[in-house]
Amino acid sequence: MASVETMTASSPASATSASIPPLTSLDPRAPVGIFDSGLGGLSVLRAVRSQLPDEALIYVADSLYAPYGERDDDFIADRTLAIGEWLVAQGAKALVVACNTATAQSIALVREKLPIQLIGVEPGVKPAALQSKSRVAGVLATRVTLRSARFQGLLERYASDCRFLCQPGHGLVEAVERCDIGSPELRALIESYLQPMLDAGADTLVLGCTHYPFLDAAIRDIAGDRLTLIDTSVAIARQLERVLDQQGLRSPARDAVPQPRFCSTSDGAHLKQLAATLLDIDAPVERVHIPSRRTITPDSHAA
Repeated sequence: MASVETMTASSPASATSASIPPLTSLDPRAPVGIFDSGLGGLSVLRAVRSQLPDEALIYVADSLYAPYGERDDDFIADRTLAIGEWLVAQGAKALVVACNTATAQSIALVREKLPIQLIGVEPGVKPAALQSKSRVAGVLATRVTLRSARFQGLLERYASDCRFLCQPGHGLVEAVERCDIGSPELRALIESYLQPMLDAGADTLVLGCTHYPFLDAAIRDIAGDRLTLIDTSVAIARQLERVLDQQGLRSPARDAVPQPRFCSTSDGAHLKQLAATLLDIDAPVERVHIPSRRTITPDSHAA
């Protein structure tokens, strides 16, 4: 796996609610929350479990409202904050925003509102620029991520001598959400995105969405060894480890690796299937209703 990069967590703002405990009251055995718009964050959960096997984890998939890549910025911020607050109420000691789109559009706001440490993720533009020998690199990401000021700032900082070909991955998140990681239709879609990059001389591909590592095999079947893939999940896990150590919140050793707690705002069937298929975790999925300002009227499909 190529080298990777992640956002670092800043100091949390003061609590905005008397019901939210200060950092000093957190228990190292408390869980870490991992949040994504859907199933892509499972790639981050996989890396966190490998790096920090003693940590208890709560994974929330906002699948009822996925994909975020086609949502407006206010909706994304609204949902990210609501789910962050819900995880704090569940006792989470830290929050991993395992979604490039949510990080790009809302992590600054959420940091102001929550009293726990946040770790976000950003596309690996810097490592791609460092590794590309042809000085041409492709980026697959959602439309919202590509248009965000955070992403544009990455290009300005790291792409001065490297040409980045940015491609919105329309349809890829939806494919992973329905557990399609290799159908002929999906492979044709991926090839339509990759071939222009290959024709332009790209030798590196940034996977700018946490859903995309689950398409690794399909991408490699199409591109072979012509593209080095940049995936940020390992760096996120390492950054979480550093943050927990700095705060004295790393879990002590346990007798057995804790089973993650899986939650979904949808029925959870695809979450259960993907966790079993790709992570070899056979666990129940709780259906949860997490209201927010933009979804104040309970959806007919919500629990």
